[in-house]
Amino acid sequence: MEISSRDAGSDVVVIALREANLDASNVREFKEAVQALVGPAATRVVVDLEGVKFIDSSGLGALISCLRQLNARRGDLRLCSLTPTVQALLALMRMNRVFQIHADPQDAVASFD
Repeated sequence: MEISSRDAGSDVVVIALREANLDASNVREFKEAVQALVGPAATRVVVDLEGVKFIDSSGLGALISCLRQLNARRGDLRLCSLTPTVQALLALMRMNRVFQIHADPQDAVASFD
């Protein structure tokens, strides 16, 4: 799985997922990687989904799980750089009401301020 992170200052971590799919085949690896990259101290996370063309129910569940874990620490999660297909899926599932979605990582990071 191609995933990386960078600190964006002010305890914000940007996680870039560079996979075509977030589905049952790689969701466990995604969750483990996110936990390792975020660590126990970070409370504000941006997940950059540029290039992700498909998310199934397992992938959506993983994103919701990450959001809940951060909310439990009084943190939050933002999504950005969604492809039109993923954006349509989130709108269809009404997940655009659950997640804050931004055009790019810079907008997502700025939304925490």
